[in-house]
Amino acid sequence: MSSCAGTYYVTARPVEPVYERPVSPYAGAIWIDGDWTWSGGRYVYVRGHWDRPRSGRVWVRGEWESTPRGYRWHRGHWG
Repeated sequence: MSSCAGTYYVTARPVEPVYERPVSPYAGAIWIDGDWTWSGGRYVYVRGHWDRPRSGRVWVRGEWESTPRGYRWHRGHWG
């Protein structure tokens, strides 16, 4: 999914669904945690997936930030 163009706030953090992580498809695969995306006026959860490692980089998990306006999501990224 494409990244959001704006910053969106909600009054309560959505609950992350619980699901079973699938088995790694190949040796050395990196698990990318699920992420939230803004769609239809709300945050929608996108399930995690396996990916190839990036040389010299690590996956930084997304996180919720609490602000005076409410909660907003900072997407995960390669750092």
